[in-house]
Amino acid sequence: MPRFSVIVPAYKVQAYLHECLESVLSQSYPDLELIAVDDCSPDACGAIIDEFAARDPRVRPVHLAENQGLGPARNAGMAEATGDYLIFLDSDDTLTPDALHAIAGRLKETGEPDVLVYDYARTHWTGETIRNQAAAQLTEQGPAPFRLADRPGLLRLLMVAWNKAYRREFVEEEGFAFPSGYYEDTPWTYPVLMTAESIATLDRVCVHYRQRRRGGILGTVSPRHFDIFEQYDRVFAYVDRNPELARWRPLLFRRMVDHLIVVFARRDRLPRRCRADFLRKARTYYRRYHSPGAPVPRRTRLHYTLVRFGLHRTYHALQRTAALVRRTAKLTSRLLKGVRSSALRLHYRVQRCLPVRSDRAVFAADGVRGHGCSPGALEQAFRTHAPGIRTAWIADAGQHGSVPTGTRRLRPDTAAYWTALARSKYLVHNADFDRRLVKRPGQVLVQTRQGTPLKRMGLDLRERPAASGDTDFDELLDNVDKWDYVLSANRHSTLTWERVFPGGYTTLEYGTPRNDRFQQATSADVARIRESLGIPEGAVAILYAPTHRDYRRTQRTPLDLHRVLRRLGPGHVILARAHHRHGGPLAPTAGQVVDVTDHPSVESLCLASDALVTDYSSIMFDYANLDRPIVIHADDREAYEAARGTYFDLRSFPPGAVSRSEDELIDIFTTGHWRGSRSAQLRSAFRERFCPYDDGRAAERVVRHVVLGERGVPPVVPLDQRHPVPSASPGGRSAGRGPVGAGRAQAAEPHIDTARAPYGAR
Repeated sequence: MPRFSVIVPAYKVQAYLHECLESVLSQSYPDLELIAVDDCSPDACGAIIDEFAARDPRVRPVHLAENQGLGPARNAGMAEATGDYLIFLDSDDTLTPDALHAIAGRLKETGEPDVLVYDYARTHWTGETIRNQAAAQLTEQGPAPFRLADRPGLLRLLMVAWNKAYRREFVEEEGFAFPSGYYEDTPWTYPVLMTAESIATLDRVCVHYRQRRRGGILGTVSPRHFDIFEQYDRVFAYVDRNPELARWRPLLFRRMVDHLIVVFARRDRLPRRCRADFLRKARTYYRRYHSPGAPVPRRTRLHYTLVRFGLHRTYHALQRTAALVRRTAKLTSRLLKGVRSSALRLHYRVQRCLPVRSDRAVFAADGVRGHGCSPGALEQAFRTHAPGIRTAWIADAGQHGSVPTGTRRLRPDTAAYWTALARSKYLVHNADFDRRLVKRPGQVLVQTRQGTPLKRMGLDLRERPAASGDTDFDELLDNVDKWDYVLSANRHSTLTWERVFPGGYTTLEYGTPRNDRFQQATSADVARIRESLGIPEGAVAILYAPTHRDYRRTQRTPLDLHRVLRRLGPGHVILARAHHRHGGPLAPTAGQVVDVTDHPSVESLCLASDALVTDYSSIMFDYANLDRPIVIHADDREAYEAARGTYFDLRSFPPGAVSRSEDELIDIFTTGHWRGSRSAQLRSAFRERFCPYDDGRAAERVVRHVVLGERGVPPVVPLDQRHPVPSASPGGRSAGRGPVGAGRAQAAEPHIDTARAPYGAR
């Protein structure tokens, strides 16, 4: 008897069926049977199913003699099922990697519940993936299993059959079956959830719900959408047969009316000639199933009133009025924006005629959420070492909370913003200020950049369209001409910046100001940060921070972080931080995986962690200052090199162990190579070449040179005399530190290659 019976009905989906079936058979949890039902499909679906059955004995083909529809096809699959749990999967959707492993683990953890509800993400034909907006209902916090009465919010989820695992004996005992017609999931899902004695949730995306360009069957204009009424008749009839469920009638009534409103309002559902009849029938059902105790939210009361009285013409008149109001509002907003923009341009011209204020400095940073990065460290150093300079920070209103007290907050494109840009002497950024900025005589622009470059930058991207995108290189050089100073962390950075950003600026090879914190932090600071992140005492915290992939239109996570943690075992935590251009978290926060994408300070995350796992991100050069283990996970080196390119082969001069697959990464941690003596030697050589000036006083040196005019800036503390704050977890500390330069020897451990670095990396 298999653990899972995965039932896949197929009809006219030959283009997607291969991917669907493969997503099931390639699961890391193999204890399953795949029941593929050919609903008399006129295309190649039947042949595809037979091909899979011939090559894998777990596939059980079922061929129906005539087309019966999705509901009866699922019933035919259930009749053949022998697994402990039933899982339904539509034939154009897919299971995510390791989904069944996660489902099996959660079922065992929660005592074999009748129903397990898991999450899904919509995958659009454009490549965009968006997680279910009601995912908060699937939290695993609190007691489990439970009954629906304990978590009625589950009824707010999409009422479909394919986001749940059902205990087969429970389904058979209750006699649940799918009806025919459209909206067949409705009279299945409500009765199942209301009847189940035990329910559990899994806060993990297990299904990718495909959004086709032309839409699915429910997005087809057809009178068959009237089937929805009969399906709700079945739901309420079930409640009538089971009086103990009467308490759910008010909520079912609201869900029914909401559903009817959606069907009526969508233009891709009902033929125009049928709309009045649909609303009249909706009025009948409103009165038939209206139940006392069903309060209607204020924002939907008008819709409920229109359905209650079947006011078809009024409904459409209000729709047209609302559309007219929206168009008018857009036009008005566009006009007001034009007037405002003209007024701000005039204001900026006037401000540029006034004297530059030598006691003003403006700071901004890209890629950080609020106050941070090297501009943030310099802003703090301005206040400490040049207290006569009044500082201001540019950030959106939602990020102002991170700006220190005493620093003026500026919102972009406001009158105060343009006044500051026009009249402040010092302008500090890690990317580029507003392209409309006109640099005046007497102004000093400090460009901090965003760390040591590994991937190609600036003019080196001219022949790499995948990475350069729509970069205007003439505009880029115009911005370079505004720079007075460029900060550099090492000789490699200096040589790179001066070549890819050619200009008349002065390079200050003083170190990276944002890394000062690593030398200044204390063990108490580390303990406080770890506590705020919820890292258990003694746990090994791994910061996973991959960079952006230019060759992918949509970003994906190369690692299954939950699987990695299962293999590493208890006592490990992964802090997952997506690149600021990623567009979303790397993985949902669940158990030992913590999404820290929105954490305001990457420096705090580095301090809290015991090891770093990254790929081509410049964070490795910063993290090396902590002298903690670094593991490079580079499973797509060829593609990355082809699209973006790097300045040296990271495998030849790594800061630690290098993995090329998920299993290799797991092996590096389970065998201890990540913090072995060899990794420490490699890290030591890496620090010598890339961290010569990061002694905790880089920001001070910049301020003394640029603002105070001092040339005898504080000398650099040698590497062997620095004492960065140690890792908090005993299990995360390196086994030993090799002597400076020890990384030049041949590797003695697996996954590490230490050929000499090219000249520019030294």
